[in-house]
Amino acid sequence: MDLSQKCSNDGMNSAERLKGIDVFVTTVAAGSFTAAGERLNLTSSAVGKAIARLEARLKKRLFDRTTRRLALTDAGAAFHTICVRALEELESAERVLADDASEPSGRLRVDVPATFGRMQVMPLLLQFSEQHQAVQTHVSFTDRFVDVVDEGIDVAVRIGGPDSWPAHVGQQFLGHERLIFCASPAYIARKGTPLAINELDAHETVTYGRADGTPSPWLIPKGSAPIERRTMDSRLVVGHGEALLEAVIAGHGVAQLATWLAAQALERGRLVQFLPACSVDGLPLRLVWPQRKQLLPKVDALRMHLASNLRIR
Repeated sequence: MDLSQKCSNDGMNSAERLKGIDVFVTTVAAGSFTAAGERLNLTSSAVGKAIARLEARLKKRLFDRTTRRLALTDAGAAFHTICVRALEELESAERVLADDASEPSGRLRVDVPATFGRMQVMPLLLQFSEQHQAVQTHVSFTDRFVDVVDEGIDVAVRIGGPDSWPAHVGQQFLGHERLIFCASPAYIARKGTPLAINELDAHETVTYGRADGTPSPWLIPKGSAPIERRTMDSRLVVGHGEALLEAVIAGHGVAQLATWLAAQALERGRLVQFLPACSVDGLPLRLVWPQRKQLLPKVDALRMHLASNLRIR
């Protein structure tokens, strides 16, 4: 039986289970009974007794004690993770009740994909920041999978990711990106326009490279058959969206690009689209957030703002 099960099955009521948790978490943060006592306005003896009662109730030693320092045991480290999460949820619940829903406020952590985030999401975040000046928005840019709960993210924008998400994670589907074939006018003038899918193999290609170095496959429509995922033998593989776009604009080959990435270059004539009938849906776009934070005014306001204004095609 793990510590979370022990805490829920020992017959105590909720108030009894909470006793000592704030002292325990403060002691971990402070590093000693004396420092924790100063923060809690308690004597070091009272802190030590509270920890001892908690350990007796759990039937687990939480700290390895030496004359110089306290160190968490493995059980103590696991219990600390549970306690911090529980206290955060209590704090979130209190903020939901205390905050004026018409005026979101407080620190808001947002994580977005690197290229899509800069090009498409950041302008909307700036609008949101201007509209809600009591919110302190912290934005990070990552292309890897993020665990919004464990990493303390309030709202994340994700292209791709799992088809099913755990129950403690809320998610809203916003559509699929659209993939089209493009090349620069200079490349088309030099090599000609591909007029059929089977002509792509005769052309120089530029593809996106995943974090592990492998190229992402192109999605090739096959009429009524399932979409083919074809890995191209590319001379140039680029692991950054904007750098990939610049390579195609510079004439290094043909590419399959998302419309959100290529749109401005197409409008300015720096790229041309070919094989328009072979455009396909790509990765899904989602908003993701910790379910327990859904009712916070700042989270709800940002979700509504992004869902109403974020466009992927």
